[in-house]
Amino acid sequence: MRASRRHLGPRPLGITLLALFFACGGCAAGLTLVLLLFPGTALDAFWRLNPRARAGFLQMAAWALLLMPAVLVGCAGAAFGLWKRARWGLWTAVAILTLNLAGDIANALLAHDFRTLIGVPIGGCMLVYLLAKRRAF
Repeated sequence: MRASRRHLGPRPLGITLLALFFACGGCAAGLTLVLLLFPGTALDAFWRLNPRARAGFLQMAAWALLLMPAVLVGCAGAAFGLWKRARWGLWTAVAILTLNLAGDIANALLAHDFRTLIGVPIGGCMLVYLLAKRRAF
């Protein structure tokens, strides 16, 4: 299997950056999960970075405890797959970005939170880049 990967050449910088982006997303999801599981600790200071997120997760109640591990596993998988340039890593990242874009648009339309629209062109550019670099996988 390794011999077949040698022809791919060096990993493109954009793929490396996206792998790091997804790794950071996984870390954020993991931290959020810890904050939700262990409220009232010194780590609660992190909620000051985004108090609206805390309110949203508390409103979700138990669903947040199911969502965060899924986000953590998805982001970690995408990061690892992109880093290794596995085809499944590409499609995992594409799926996550597509879901995120749909969520941003839904939040803007349904919750009238138009700040989420900033993610649409950013996520769109990431998707276009990944799809353009399919041959790197």
